[in-house]
Amino acid sequence: MRIAILGGTGDIGEGLALRWGLDTDHKIIVGSRDPQKARQHATAYRERIREQGGESDIAGASNIDAVGGADVVLLSVPPEYVLETIETVAGSLSEDMVVVSPAVSMSRDDSGFHYEQPESSGSATAIAEEATPDGIPAVGAFHNISADRLTNLDTELDVDTVVVGDGKEAKYLVKKLADEIKGLRAIDGGDLANAPEVEGVTPLLINIAMNNEEMNHLGVRFQ
Repeated sequence: MRIAILGGTGDIGEGLALRWGLDTDHKIIVGSRDPQKARQHATAYRERIREQGGESDIAGASNIDAVGGADVVLLSVPPEYVLETIETVAGSLSEDMVVVSPAVSMSRDDSGFHYEQPESSGSATAIAEEATPDGIPAVGAFHNISADRLTNLDTELDVDTVVVGDGKEAKYLVKKLADEIKGLRAIDGGDLANAPEVEGVTPLLINIAMNNEEMNHLGVRFQ
């Protein structure tokens, strides 16, 4: 399978590229607005996986080139860039692709982080769904995972990710991809309308991690 990670030089994109690169034989394309930066990061990711005794198929490209031929397009960009990123690559998207968004809209003040539910769409995942061309499903996943935990390949994840979306086949595919990462378990969170409840957990986890030194790499496990 070919997975394009747009914004794949950021923390979440890096973590997922490393984990899929280490635990699967999927082709990973690290996308960026700067293709040279993407290629440099892809080289670094391959080397880190090699240090773990693994071999990976990771390459770098511009966001537009990364999407070409992809089965899954993951939007590893801040929430304010979700719409712009999709608009940039829309001409390269096709109906046999699945778009995945881990974005969460948050604000910060002296008390900590707070969920900022988008008024127009209800969730960052819904923004992605509305922005994709007709017939291309969007799925929300990987919202509540610590980026530090993902990128540290010496750390076992042992966390869950809740997957939400309206397309059953698309959601099944994303769940399967998540389950292929060792220590990560995908949980079906239902329809896309449930995305706000999932996204809203992220600032809570960050606040707990900030205020409890022993919980720096906090995640969620449903039992």
